Amino acid sequence: MYSYAILEPGCYYLVQEKENEELTLLQIKMISDHCMYIEKYKDHIMQEWKRKTDGIYDIVELLSDDAVREWTKAYYSNEDAYYEEDDE
Repeated sequence: MYSYAILEPGCYYLVQEKENEELTLLQIKMISDHCMYIEKYKDHIMQEWKRKTDGIYDIVELLSDDAVREWTKAYYSNEDAYYEEDDE
């Protein structure tokens, strides 16, 4: 079991927050003395505060800059597809 305290600001991580849950991509946006502000990327972007002591079941991967660029292209191109349908 890991905690949020070992995650670095600005980095993207694939994590499994609880055992038997699906993977979540998250980015650490900022760190305070006792907490962290994070963004989670699923069907939509969700922002929330986590205590540094909150548990993470598994940190699967720290994404490289290249992987983040590729993911960003794919994620945001899919988001645009939803908006195009609404315009018609």
